[in-house]
Amino acid sequence: MQKFFEVEKNTSGKARAGKITTDHGEILTPIFMPVGTVASVKTVHQHELREDIRAQIILGNTYHLYLRPGMEIMQEAGGLHKFMNWEKPILTDSGGYQVFSLSSSRKMTEEGVKFKSHIDGSYHFISPEKSMEIQRQIGADIFMAFDECTPYPCEYNQAKLSMELTHRWLKRCIDWTNENQEIYGHKQHLFPIVQGSTYSDLRKISAEVISEAGADGNAIGGLSVGEPEEEMYRITDEVTDILPKDKPRYLMGVGTPWNIIESIGLGIDMMDCVMPTRNARNAMLFTWQGVMNMKNKKWEKDFSPLDEFGTSYVDRDYSKAYVRHLFVAKEYLAKQIASIHNLAFYLDLVKVAREHIIAGDFYEWKEQIIPQLKQRL
Repeated sequence: MQKFFEVEKNTSGKARAGKITTDHGEILTPIFMPVGTVASVKTVHQHELREDIRAQIILGNTYHLYLRPGMEIMQEAGGLHKFMNWEKPILTDSGGYQVFSLSSSRKMTEEGVKFKSHIDGSYHFISPEKSMEIQRQIGADIFMAFDECTPYPCEYNQAKLSMELTHRWLKRCIDWTNENQEIYGHKQHLFPIVQGSTYSDLRKISAEVISEAGADGNAIGGLSVGEPEEEMYRITDEVTDILPKDKPRYLMGVGTPWNIIESIGLGIDMMDCVMPTRNARNAMLFTWQGVMNMKNKKWEKDFSPLDEFGTSYVDRDYSKAYVRHLFVAKEYLAKQIASIHNLAFYLDLVKVAREHIIAGDFYEWKEQIIPQLKQRL
């Protein structure tokens, strides 16, 4: 039987190249996962995701999909893969982060969370068991345990109580998963989530509890919520020291291109973030040379290709001047071009990082490339 995860190459540090095998295909790690919140990656066709951006796995959002289109339609469609015509792997989050972000309209108890829909104001309740049930109905290849994500800054006692609640919820998630079969005939892999805010002792306790759960992979949550980058790196480093080396490690919600490279150096295998598409819609392009603001006047008469080092067709087909014009004119096509460019760049970034891990010079390359990525062009 094919192993879910295998490490193909280790480095002198923590960075490694691996392979995740799901029933919907292989994922070469380290990997970046585009976010498809409501069964679509904003402004991007599935064809482009597959053929041009070369995404190997994308995300769906449990909270949003539960509210729209709802689980009746999801199940009638045969699950999210069939509903959105995406035959490669999918990961779903648990809905915990979205419920956390609705702090003004939710009530949390030991049992679960009552919250008000942002769409129509109706009330809903999600427990660990309900989150698992919804994710079964969505049918993602990798699904997340229901957790509570703490804000930053967070008082120590609040972080501790929240972490302990997450651990109790994890047991309920595992019990439900063990008692309920998959619906669509493919294997689903549950990942628990390490919490504990920026407190080292809590993070270590949480990482140990999560490791002992023996899941197929493990996630680190509650980072990239406003804390300084150095804190994020410190906690990630401490947690990856503890999480099993033979399981994939997923750092949730991260980040900039330099965040991604640094995190890979700290032993992270999987990352996701809305940044490439959200920033694209605001005219920010990430490139190997640095960051471009496409509304800047300096691009007005620059008829060179959008990105001569880019891997996407949009980088060759359109000029900087043209894309600037589209943004200034508030033309929808601008957002689409920029989103495709940024996602293709992020996938190229992790592909090249993997190549340097295999070549054995990842850390030298990292030190040289990060200052370049951060430049403002």
